[in-house]
Amino acid sequence: MNRRQLIRAGFVGLGAAILNGCRSGQVGKVVKPGDQQMVGSHAAGSETFKPLVDEATSSLLARHATPPPQFTTVSTPAGAQGPEAVARPPMRICFVAVENKSAEEIGDFKDQIYQVIDTRIVETHVFQPVNKRFVDAGLEQTRMRPDQLFLPANMRAFVAVMEQQGQPFDFLLYATLTSGTTRQNQNYQRDYLLTMEMVNVRTGEYDKQSATLTKGYHKTGLFK
Repeated sequence: MNRRQLIRAGFVGLGAAILNGCRSGQVGKVVKPGDQQMVGSHAAGSETFKPLVDEATSSLLARHATPPPQFTTVSTPAGAQGPEAVARPPMRICFVAVENKSAEEIGDFKDQIYQVIDTRIVETHVFQPVNKRFVDAGLEQTRMRPDQLFLPANMRAFVAVMEQQGQPFDFLLYATLTSGTTRQNQNYQRDYLLTMEMVNVRTGEYDKQSATLTKGYHKTGLFK
């Protein structure tokens, strides 16, 4: 092999080594129950939203989970009549929206938060959610945004439309995600707040529940 061929072979080998050294790949891992969850390095993730949703939803629904018994008149074997308690059907909740007012774009987590809250409602066996397709259709027909439904006249109009669809409900539910940021040089702390607001459409009674979670973000190599 002459000198020119040797140099050419050397460059080819060096190029192959560089390419092999720079080659990267991506792998995935199924996170099983009990495994440590991945923590978002720049924004909130499942480690933030899951506990917020669980705490706010369970606390709010628990306060309304014991409705007063209903009574009906029944005949006894002796012919006398008297009241008897009967099981009340599940109270229906119209969950209209999750509004993001935080400093971050939450992307596909917005729909996931909605679905998780909707599932928590079903799991109570006391409440029953109105299907989101009917909710969206009702909002479109009334031409209202979800946050406009808290005006009494708008709420009455929306309730009437939902009843026309065969989807009456007892409570209106609305969720809002907000955040507050505290900065220290290049590090910062963000306080996330999920607020659930619920209105009894029959009585106008209003209730709300919040859950908060604080998370710190740090630049690598800086003092923590």
